[in-house]
Amino acid sequence: MTVPLSILDLAFIRDGGSIRDSLDASVRLAQRAEQLGYRRIWYAEHHNMPSIASSATSVLIAHVAAHTETIRLGAGGIMLPNHAPLTIAEQFGTLETLHPGRIDLGLGRAPGSDQKTMYALRRDASSADRFPQDVLELQAYLAGRSRVPGVDAIPGKGTNVPLYILGSSLFGAQLAAKLGLPYANASHFAPDSLVDAVTLYREQFEPSPELAEPYVIAGVNAIAAGSVEEAQRLHEDAARKRVLQMVARGRTFTDEEIDAIMTSPAAQQIRQMMRYSAVGTATDVVEYLDRFAEHAQADELIVASQATDTDAWMRTFELVADASGLAAPVR
Repeated sequence: MTVPLSILDLAFIRDGGSIRDSLDASVRLAQRAEQLGYRRIWYAEHHNMPSIASSATSVLIAHVAAHTETIRLGAGGIMLPNHAPLTIAEQFGTLETLHPGRIDLGLGRAPGSDQKTMYALRRDASSADRFPQDVLELQAYLAGRSRVPGVDAIPGKGTNVPLYILGSSLFGAQLAAKLGLPYANASHFAPDSLVDAVTLYREQFEPSPELAEPYVIAGVNAIAAGSVEEAQRLHEDAARKRVLQMVARGRTFTDEEIDAIMTSPAAQQIRQMMRYSAVGTATDVVEYLDRFAEHAQADELIVASQATDTDAWMRTFELVADASGLAAPVR
C-alpha cells in the first residue's frame, strides 16, 4: 500500500445476533487490527438504527480501549450538533487521560438520525448552523483556552485530543481548510463530493499549530475473500441488506418481492452510494485501494466492510493486511 490503512467499524448488529455479539465482535476486530498493523479504528454516531450499535460512541471507544493496548481509537464521528461542546470535551478528555496518545475525535454536523430522533435528542433545528463555532469552542476546551470565562473541561483541559473534520459535501472541506485541521471524506457512502471536496480542501488549506500540511482521509468499502466469486457473493448480500434496511424499513418481503426491489430506481441509487467498493481477492482489493488512494488524493484510507457475516467481515481486514504488507501472512 502507498498510504496507511485504518478501519471504520460500523458495529453492525447482524441477523440472528445480539447487541452484545456486535460489541464483542468490535473488541475482537480491534485486537486483531492492532496485531495486523492498522493505524486506527473509528466508530460512528448513529441513533435509532436497529442495525448499528455505536450510538454511545464514547462509551464504545472506552470499552475497546480497555481491551487493546496500542491502536488509535476514535469517533468517525461525533455529530457535534447533538451535544454541548463541553460534554464532548469532558468525554474525550477522559478517554485521552485514561488512554494517552490513542484517542481521535472526528466531528460531523449531520444528525446521524431522522427527524423524529432529532426531536428525541432535543436537537435544535438550527444546531448545524453553529457547527463552526462549536468546533472552535470544543477545540479551546481541549487546549485549555476556554472561550467561556470561568468554565473548563475537567477532564479535558490541556489534553489536546486531535480533531478531524468529517464531511460529505464541500462545507466540511472548507471548514477543515480554514481551521487547519485534517479532513475525512465520507466517500464510502457519499461518493459524489469526493474529488471536488478534497481538491478544495488542499487548495484552501491554511496551516495551523495543529497541522502544517493538509491531511486527507478517504472512506472506502472493501470485501476480500479467497475467490472473486465468493467476494462478489458477499458484496451482493451486503447490497441487498443495505437496500432493504433503507427501503423496506422493517417490513417483510418474499424473495420475489426483494428481487423486484433490487431492480428499482431507489435500490440503484442506494447501490450507487457504495460506488467506491473494492471487491475480490486480497490482491484485487489492495490494487483497487492503491488506485483509489491516488484518485482521492488521500494520505490515508479508512476501510469499511459491509460483509454481513462476522467471520467474512473479520477475514476481509486480515486478507487486506496480509496483501498490503501490514502483517505476516494470515493462517
